[in-house]
Amino acid sequence: MKRQRLIEVARGDAPGDLLFTNGRVVNTLTGEIEQTDVVVAEGHVAGLGAGYQAQEQVDLHGRYLLPGLIDAHTHLESSMLWVGQYARAVVPRGTTAIVTDLHEIANVCGMAGVEATVRAAASLPLEFHLMVPSCVPATDLETSGASLGPSEIRRLSRLPQALGLGEMMNFPGVVSGQKDVLRRIEAAGEGVLDGHAPGLRERPLNAYLAAGMRSDHETTSLEEGREKLRRGMYLMIREGTTEKNLEDLLPLVSDLTYPRCMFVVDDRSCHDLLHDGDMDAVLRKAVRLGLDPVRAIQLATINPATYLGLRSLGAVAPGYAAHLMICDDIRDLQPRQVYFAGRLVAEDGRALFPAETPINDDLLHTFRMGPLSPESFALAARGPTYPVIEVVPGQIVTGRSIEPVLVRDGQVLPDPARDILKLAVVERHRASGNVGVALVRGLGLKRSAIASSVAHDSHNIVAASADPSDRDLYAAVREVARLEGGLVVVADGGVLASLALPVAGLMSPEPPEEVSAALRRAEDAASSLGARVPSPFAVLSFLALPVTPSLKLTDRGLVDVERGAFFDFGVLAQT
Repeated sequence: MKRQRLIEVARGDAPGDLLFTNGRVVNTLTGEIEQTDVVVAEGHVAGLGAGYQAQEQVDLHGRYLLPGLIDAHTHLESSMLWVGQYARAVVPRGTTAIVTDLHEIANVCGMAGVEATVRAAASLPLEFHLMVPSCVPATDLETSGASLGPSEIRRLSRLPQALGLGEMMNFPGVVSGQKDVLRRIEAAGEGVLDGHAPGLRERPLNAYLAAGMRSDHETTSLEEGREKLRRGMYLMIREGTTEKNLEDLLPLVSDLTYPRCMFVVDDRSCHDLLHDGDMDAVLRKAVRLGLDPVRAIQLATINPATYLGLRSLGAVAPGYAAHLMICDDIRDLQPRQVYFAGRLVAEDGRALFPAETPINDDLLHTFRMGPLSPESFALAARGPTYPVIEVVPGQIVTGRSIEPVLVRDGQVLPDPARDILKLAVVERHRASGNVGVALVRGLGLKRSAIASSVAHDSHNIVAASADPSDRDLYAAVREVARLEGGLVVVADGGVLASLALPVAGLMSPEPPEEVSAALRRAEDAASSLGARVPSPFAVLSFLALPVTPSLKLTDRGLVDVERGAFFDFGVLAQT
């Protein structure tokens, strides 16, 4: 028996499989650094101390040995990499376990897509844990490709990889006690209940917590975070590609609060994974901002493991999984070697395992488009003013304003001189022909159009344009559909750059290096047209998310998120 051999090795009565000597072990359980040897057997740490023997010995020469990093809340789809290529990007960065809410795939392909992704990940040297998507679709104000109700949640919750219910984005439904929302929570059973509660405070926060939610990754301010910690929430401090909350929230991490805090990335692009890093990049930034490096490591290892009930993860200690990382300097954490279950799987930033994983047919050919023409993007004037979605730099929330607009022949036109662009969301799951059109400020395009099938959370096609004729807008949307998903930049009717994402319209099966290069070309092309925000496609993708304040657009129209309803254009008459 494996357990019996592990005990024998721990006692020193049998040799282990692997022995690390002359290392400095980061003890996440006590916050210490120990100079000691570590013996591994049967994929687990058997013991720490001198005098152990093993079949293979690794002299660390004073380097640090620490547990593999855990990303407690991520959507791997946002990397734009299919699961094997995603592992190839993050494992060399020291991430050996992820907890992913696959609601992006679920909104396109339903339960079959979730199950296919879980199966595809089974052979990878990456612990793949699932939070069952709770809000598919996120609201009834948009059109998604699938729906997961209580019966589907119960089925997915029985998967061995499932830890609980993914982020409950419909926090208004929870607070108001909507029966269908509560049935979904109950269907998840006794697992962890992740929250999603941007800006929620006071009695509404109490009500949300009373329903069982125990974490939040949408906090953006100190006072909001402090109140959530006081009321019992675990605070997930997010540092992704678009959403950057680390610098603002780090002062909340103290000797008293740190056990209730953890780092997550939520959404991180393939380009950032490849060139900046994954959880390791978050730790480096936290240390640069003044956090003790051992404390930073705790927030990415033992803290998430404790919250999620992953009892064998998060520490270098007897009985814990031998998911380990070796680095020279924990203040500038750059993994030299990564071990998974005691096996070397990455070295000097290079994956040592195959990345090819099967792609189920359920995840391919997911586009069903209704009739479309340039005239589909007309925006009828409702007077001299119109509501404008305001991009907030570094956040997925938006502001709002009512602005005077350019009008010709009864139609509102983009006004690139004032950075007011036309925004469109085109339904692509059910061939309904729905097209939502609105205005947005903050992207910076001076001409032409960009479009993407990565449009949280229903992943219809979202596009922005400075072209008054709407021809570039139409061309960009049609090219995304032709690619069966992707990012597109169009100018004067021609495609300047594109990235094909044929897996559910969200991911590519190509290597991270190729996907990153194509993404960079698309972003550079958008910048050449005037886009002034970092990661313009990431910013674009969240303009269609109708569960984060304040004003968003779906295929069915402009959404006032605070009201949980379509925008009331009657207010224009009062301005």
